[in-house]
Amino acid sequence: MKNIEEELFSLLQEKERRKKYNKIKDFFPDKGEFRRELYKKHLYFFEAGKLYQERALIAANRVGKSVTSMCELSYHLTGLYPDWWKGHVFDEPIDSWAAGKTSETTRDILQELLLGKAGELGTGLIPGGLIIGDPTRKIGVPNAYADVFIRHKSGGRSFLGFKSYIQGFESFQGTVKHVICLDEECPMDIYAECLLRTMTVSGLMLCTFTPLLGMSHLVKDFFKANKAFKEGRQVNKFMIQLTWDDAPHLSEHEKKRLLESIPPYQRKARSKGIPQLGSGVIYPIDEEDIKVKPFEIPHYWPRGYGLDVGWNRTAAIWGAWDRENNIWYLYREYYMGQEKPVVHAAAINSPDKWIPGCIDPKSDNVSSKDGQSLLAEYTGVLELDLIPADNTVEAGILRTYNMLSTSRLKIFNTCQIWFEEQRIYRRDHNGKIVKDDDHLMDATRYLMMTGPDIAITEPVEDDYYDKVIGKQGRSDVGGY
Repeated sequence: MKNIEEELFSLLQEKERRKKYNKIKDFFPDKGEFRRELYKKHLYFFEAGKLYQERALIAANRVGKSVTSMCELSYHLTGLYPDWWKGHVFDEPIDSWAAGKTSETTRDILQELLLGKAGELGTGLIPGGLIIGDPTRKIGVPNAYADVFIRHKSGGRSFLGFKSYIQGFESFQGTVKHVICLDEECPMDIYAECLLRTMTVSGLMLCTFTPLLGMSHLVKDFFKANKAFKEGRQVNKFMIQLTWDDAPHLSEHEKKRLLESIPPYQRKARSKGIPQLGSGVIYPIDEEDIKVKPFEIPHYWPRGYGLDVGWNRTAAIWGAWDRENNIWYLYREYYMGQEKPVVHAAAINSPDKWIPGCIDPKSDNVSSKDGQSLLAEYTGVLELDLIPADNTVEAGILRTYNMLSTSRLKIFNTCQIWFEEQRIYRRDHNGKIVKDDDHLMDATRYLMMTGPDIAITEPVEDDYYDKVIGKQGRSDVGGY
């Protein structure tokens, strides 16, 4: 009897040992708490690797973004892809990097996920039996590894190096890589170097981060690619966002507790993966507070538009003024680059040629052709009803901000480019406005400063009152 008990105990110990040193089996199984059907977006990220070299998982905190990329890296390093795998497949050993912000965070997050905790080598996502020898130690960082070799199912060995952004872009130069995993957002110079390392072998770039740096160049590049993808255009980057709602392992109680502990300006980034509004943002307004669904604008509301002109980009924003409640509604936008004024004028005049506008006053000094200013050209043969706007920058920004923050300026949710600019409209560390993708912001400022002076109501036919008012007579039309 004792021998049977000892054998059973031994078998249970072996089962626990195998589970401990084969942790990868716990993730995305057929059944259980972390079963695949509950994590469809995570699997979609995997699948996209078959088509896209550059992928970003821009996500909330605690949704499993680092685990997701490290699971994929483990599959590539070992060649042991699960039966359900639909992503990219390497048939031979790979050369790879896993990188984080600092050596310490790389050790505590990526190294621990892949290799296990200090003193427990092999208890991470790479099965313990496939780790070849002892990893090379990183000098000056306790319990941190510089690199390690992993046995591939083909019989060869894969290489995994651990790096950090703090080492600088020079440390990412020189060698070819099949897979590079960047955990948390990295500087653009490092991203560019990593991309070069993968080019000759059509390698993979996996980025996983919470967008706490706002609408940075890296984030903006992926968001632009995502927009193009949704519009059916061909892109070479893939992006997916994960929110707390995409993480079934987070309870409603836990989400509520976490949200209450996060500073308000970080909540959307940390709970939804939406780029945060930092201290440099000029209009730190939650867009849900100013966004409205389109509605039919009453004909008696005065309207006008602001126009910002330039060869690289010409932009216009139309507004309607509810004078009774003193609220402006921005309801239409125009955004086009590298076209002649005649093209812009045709689009602006259609369909409401009667609406007057205000334009950047510098347009009166910019030479268009034959010594003629842009303002003269637009108001002359192109027949736009325009006057120079009040371009007092700081006063215009203050007025616009006050109107946004007091619910006196609302924007139709169809003005998508307006919201894209608003998210990145910011000041640099010296307090100067960053003049990058701010054309609709300038046009809005012109309209808020000059609009009340130029806005007019829609012209009506001579027999309008007879048609609309009818037998009521005209005694009640004073508000019109």
